[in-house]
Amino acid sequence: MSFENLYYYRPVEKSINQEIVKKNLIIYGGTPAGITAAVQASRMGLSVAIAEFSQHIGGMTASGLGATDLGAPEAVGGLSRQFYRDIGKYYKTDEQWRFEPKAAKYVFEKWLKDENIPVYLNQHLESVLKENGKIKEITMEDGQRYVGDMFIDASYEGDLLAKAGISYAVGRESNSTYKEIYNGVHFGSPHHKFEKWIDPYVIEGKKESGLLQGITENDHELLGFNGEGDKRIQAYNFRICLTKDEDNRIPFPKPSNYDSDRYLLLLRYIKAGVWDAMNLHTPMPNGKTDLNNHGAFSTDNIGMNYEWPEGSYETREKIYQDHFTYDLGMLYFLANDSRVPKDIREEVSSWGLPKDEFEDTGHWPHQLYIREARRMISDYVMTDRNCLKHTVVEDSIGMASFHMDSHHVRRVVIDGRVVNEGDVEIPIYPYPISYRSIRPRAEECTNLLVPVCLSSSHIAYGSIRMEPVFMILGQSAGVAAALALKNETTVQDVQYAELREQLLAFDQALEWDDSLEDDPLERMKQTLGKPN
Repeated sequence: MSFENLYYYRPVEKSINQEIVKKNLIIYGGTPAGITAAVQASRMGLSVAIAEFSQHIGGMTASGLGATDLGAPEAVGGLSRQFYRDIGKYYKTDEQWRFEPKAAKYVFEKWLKDENIPVYLNQHLESVLKENGKIKEITMEDGQRYVGDMFIDASYEGDLLAKAGISYAVGRESNSTYKEIYNGVHFGSPHHKFEKWIDPYVIEGKKESGLLQGITENDHELLGFNGEGDKRIQAYNFRICLTKDEDNRIPFPKPSNYDSDRYLLLLRYIKAGVWDAMNLHTPMPNGKTDLNNHGAFSTDNIGMNYEWPEGSYETREKIYQDHFTYDLGMLYFLANDSRVPKDIREEVSSWGLPKDEFEDTGHWPHQLYIREARRMISDYVMTDRNCLKHTVVEDSIGMASFHMDSHHVRRVVIDGRVVNEGDVEIPIYPYPISYRSIRPRAEECTNLLVPVCLSSSHIAYGSIRMEPVFMILGQSAGVAAALALKNETTVQDVQYAELREQLLAFDQALEWDDSLEDDPLERMKQTLGKPN
């Protein structure tokens, strides 16, 4: 098995003979948000092109995240809802929220083909040209230039907004920044913590022997306090598609940089009587699962991604490969290391990578799960007050309905034992997202919309950052871009009354119907401990 094509970044040579791409709307990022923005804008008469950094479209939805992090189905409308209906058609059934990666790829590719939307792959953003507060063109590493009237940054990292000089945040704000209660450092989570006292040292009880791998801090002065802000970000992982089907299963291969010492903390935890690292297997069609992080030590590579949001492409490639090695290495370790109890080795060995998924990347998902990177700072910042409905915006462009969900940020030593820090899971009611949160301040840029790295605090983003919501916001951004061009105005001066009318015409859900009998708060409580 070869993972030669599994990478985030490979440098490309410049070409002086590139034809300039000129469109009404240029979208940077072939994520689900970028795709719904493109489809919507095309249907409203705009010429559109997508420039995608990687070799693939569809983001996480087409890269293993088949167990949709839903919240309330009634809060999902427009093209986002249509996606799940089309998934249902793929399986010759009704609307479906769980699906194989290849099913999502099929639907997205069909949408783009039906709308005749060109997609340019391996487009590594190098520079942005602005004049009089507007983006005029963007240029890629290979010299390819894109000229547009409107631009949308649909990337998971917010690279376009950053190069365009838009204000943004990275990390966790303190609670005092926006008068929140769930932001910042967070010790004491009831979820995904170590359920047993686990010694952190290479030789148990001997601090001088050093820390086991995976523990990032052993300095009480750096621990901080609940609610304190910092620049750390929640953990990344791969959402791994697995199967037990003997005719379709490939045993977990040993990664080239495999180091069994990375999993000694996990082994110690298992031998203490806790085996839950693979508990979050969500069933998908045709005998496959979506494997996600669960418990204190699992697929999240905690504390190893801090440099990603603002890192160079080369830095991100190193982090990407480290996460791949960590996740595949964990599965190989559990299936093969003789120190692992036999029953666990047999259980893990019964799973494998599916032959019929990700055929060009060694059957491993191509997209690293960038749960959070940059977040724009605009005229309106979504906060936990919005999630808790203490504040309700009046310029809704769509709904979010998943609980506030931050994964752990670091693994530390407190009083001689291992402790995870950062997990926050707070149930909420569905709530509206402000149009002002996807457009920059007027003085910074007047023709850019940002439906993924939108203006939000860290903890509010933990609720907003779900793939159905990104599709909702992408479509709404496409509508806003079309209206701005039609009316020859800036994105800031789009009249909300007209935007709202158009969004409703395209079946967006903009408010929550309190008359619904189903209680979303109670439903969300049932999902806690099973974060996306």
